Amino acid sequence: MDHKLKKLAAYYKPYLGLFWADMFFAMLGAAVTLVIPLLVRYITGTVVELPVQEATKIIIRIGIVMVAMVALECFCNYFITYYGHVMGAKIEHDMRNEIFGHYQKLSFAFYDNQKVGHLLSRITSDLFDITELLHHGPEDVVISTIKLVGAFIILLAVNGKLALVAIAIVAVMLVYAISLNKKMKSAFKENRARIADINSQIEDSLSGIRVVKSFSNEETEMDKFKVGNARFVDSKKKSYRYMAIFHSGMGAFSTLITVGSLIMGAYLMTAGELTAADLVTFLLYISNFTEPVKKLVNFTEQFQNGYSGYERFLEIVSIAPDIEDAPDAVSMDKAEGNISFDHVTFHYEENKENVLSNVNLQVNQGEYVALVGSSGAGKTTLCSLIPRFYDVTDGSVRLDGIDIRKLKLKDLRRQIGIVQQDVYLFAGTVMENIRYGKPEATDEEVVMAARAANAHEFIMNLPHGYDTDIGQRGVKLSGGQKQRLSIARVFLKNPPVLIFDEATSALDNESEKIVQHSLENLAKNRTTFVIAHRLSTIRNAQRILVLTENGIEEEGTHDELLKKGGIYAGLYEMQFRQ
Repeated sequence: MDHKLKKLAAYYKPYLGLFWADMFFAMLGAAVTLVIPLLVRYITGTVVELPVQEATKIIIRIGIVMVAMVALECFCNYFITYYGHVMGAKIEHDMRNEIFGHYQKLSFAFYDNQKVGHLLSRITSDLFDITELLHHGPEDVVISTIKLVGAFIILLAVNGKLALVAIAIVAVMLVYAISLNKKMKSAFKENRARIADINSQIEDSLSGIRVVKSFSNEETEMDKFKVGNARFVDSKKKSYRYMAIFHSGMGAFSTLITVGSLIMGAYLMTAGELTAADLVTFLLYISNFTEPVKKLVNFTEQFQNGYSGYERFLEIVSIAPDIEDAPDAVSMDKAEGNISFDHVTFHYEENKENVLSNVNLQVNQGEYVALVGSSGAGKTTLCSLIPRFYDVTDGSVRLDGIDIRKLKLKDLRRQIGIVQQDVYLFAGTVMENIRYGKPEATDEEVVMAARAANAHEFIMNLPHGYDTDIGQRGVKLSGGQKQRLSIARVFLKNPPVLIFDEATSALDNESEKIVQHSLENLAKNRTTFVIAHRLSTIRNAQRILVLTENGIEEEGTHDELLKKGGIYAGLYEMQFRQ
């Protein structure tokens, strides 16, 4: 825990000036609240005994001092509220940058096992709790300690017996607060898990809203959501019950201190051991006495919330990216495009069964290779190993003779363009989406890429041409249009190696022909891997590889494989007999 706290404290480093200013004004504000009751005691105990004229002069002077002190306290509170929160927001900004940057580094294997809603809550509610702790925590502890210790010392000096009554009740109050707080902690932890579940369910349902509506499953989604939402209410009820017991108990203790002090004070006054001025002073200090206890207990709650959020933050940040640059990784400017698989074996993390076993393959620069095979034979997996979306379990993949694990990831992925069946377009304009292939590209280069992908014509027919907003995930475009934009993106990137992952299998015949033409344009003079469902799209491939659980079982051109009468011929016949 010490090590974690040190790491947490390091986030203050860039803002130390702001932090110490915040602490200074917190202490000053706390000191002012301690001095005011002493001035009241002086007026009620001493000044009122003086001759009228003299007393009036002193009262006016002290009145001015007290108003000035109230103004000073007001400024202190403004400073710590505004600048303290600004500091918290800046730290939150830094931590958000850190975790988002880390999310970008993590591999597909990590995302295969995560829900987006849960990852989102780490960036939103968790970080909010952490920064609330970092801003309010030190401030609350300093203010509470000064007020509590100061009030104790002053009350003991005013009247020891009376002070002991208050101290005894505060001691019981502390024990009560701490024991209840532990119960609140577990309830809050459960709340966080529930809200993360709800977030991920909302994200899932809204992302798939078209599927939901096409199956008329709105009610099913609503029922699923109601279950999660009801569980959230149950966990909230539990935490609110503890909160209610906590706050009502704390309120009762505060009143009890006043009542106890009044009874004891009245008794001491009748015994001649206490003056009326001292009793008034005492009652004024009681809020200085109980408020810090509440603040300290709130701090423990805040600490638990913030610290459990920080532990969840660390959980993510401490996940080392399983795919990253080797210490001796080399740069590569422009690859030729020769790719070889050398005794490659691969299985996914959680599944020990090999998806690929001992695959050997040599693809030369500019060659057009098609991969076919039944679903689950590992076609997409094989292609995912080339840009290192996953690392081989055994063997090696080489680009121009260099093991891809020895290349800088950024350079390796710059050499590879991928066109997938499920096109992901970002919310924004057509221009922005194509430019994603090469962020520094000029508008002219973007238009050239669109022309090359047969996309320019349909883009010009959109309401605002290249500046048309295409909606979240490109919902305003047809499948073929989206696919051509993704091809334009790759044209702009201009990589020497291409992977087409069933790029046309979701399109109608007319769109498929246009997109196929765009893909063939793109494939010219580039090393190309095509994962194909429809065998009609790969008749012209220079080499077709038939992949099964046992690896590459057949290899050859379309005609050679048909003559062979093996697996490929069987697949072909099955497709064209329908």
